[in-house]
Amino acid sequence: MSPTAQAPMTARRVVFPFTAIVGQEEMKLALLLNVIDPKIGGVMIMGDRGTGKSTTIRALADLLPEIDVVADDPFNSDPNDPDWMSSDTSLSNSSKIVKKKVPMVDLPLGATEDRVCGTIDIEKALSEGVKAFEPGLLAKANRGILYVDEVNLLDDHLVDVLLDSAASGWNTVEREGISIRHPARFVLVGSGNPEEGELRPQLLDRFGMHAEIHTVKEPALRVKIVEERAEFDQNPLEYIQKHQSAQEVLQQQIVTAQEKLPHVEMEYDLRVKISEVCSELDVDGLRGDIVTNRAAKAIAAFEGRTEATVDDIHRVIVLCLRHRLRKDPLESIDSGYKVEKAFSRVFGLEITSEE
Repeated sequence: MSPTAQAPMTARRVVFPFTAIVGQEEMKLALLLNVIDPKIGGVMIMGDRGTGKSTTIRALADLLPEIDVVADDPFNSDPNDPDWMSSDTSLSNSSKIVKKKVPMVDLPLGATEDRVCGTIDIEKALSEGVKAFEPGLLAKANRGILYVDEVNLLDDHLVDVLLDSAASGWNTVEREGISIRHPARFVLVGSGNPEEGELRPQLLDRFGMHAEIHTVKEPALRVKIVEERAEFDQNPLEYIQKHQSAQEVLQQQIVTAQEKLPHVEMEYDLRVKISEVCSELDVDGLRGDIVTNRAAKAIAAFEGRTEATVDDIHRVIVLCLRHRLRKDPLESIDSGYKVEKAFSRVFGLEITSEE
């Protein structure tokens, strides 16, 4: 058993620290809020190539505290939550509980549905009378982050499968009368380049947030990013050590926010105004209302407060609504100005940005 226990240490990947990432505040905020409240429903990150999307997402997964899992369980089951266990996971007295890094699963563009959802070996099931299930990427991503780069190039059917699992928290595989169901709770993060096409509106709407990122234009900031990266590449361990205390502070802030979240309140009047903004923008369905409420509470919890404010709503409402607006087919997603305008009108504030 000892070689298994030591494997993660030797195979541990060196990851750029989250707290050292310069700029891209919108993307970082959206990711942090989804980690604090996974029910927000994931985040779609659209932006230019080479803007650090993958680096930031890996850094976030590495930042999160280790979780308790049932040893040798393919679904990373939580030993303290039997309701969220597969029927194949039995928690007996002999079950060992081990600590594990939060999983971060990359979904390759060419992945098949079998690779994503898992497969059932019918031959083995018939000959040996056991449910021979080969877990897929959804099982591996349970209680972690599932990252799909170039999600706009992924087959629509696969995107649907991912979004269904992310929303329900379960993955079901059925074949020849045999059915397997296992937990698949994860934060779904999609990224893409708008030049390569948008997602269909009905799929885009299923993502809780939509962050836009742009290449940094300011020369001094670009130099800083290049220098930070060069320093990391030159001596990764020393660079990580330098940022260790900041990483620990942020990690503790996330844990505290997760514990505080159930106690965060929002005034009825503010909830009505959020719905008023959604109504004025002609947003279909109620996802926009729900996500904005959740995100505003998550940002309050992140900052150690138990009351969500107008300012909290202001900071998240563009992220939550910009991709839900009806638009001209020739337009790309609104930069946020329409949402800002509606927010300012409903809440009686001055418009702070005209993009």
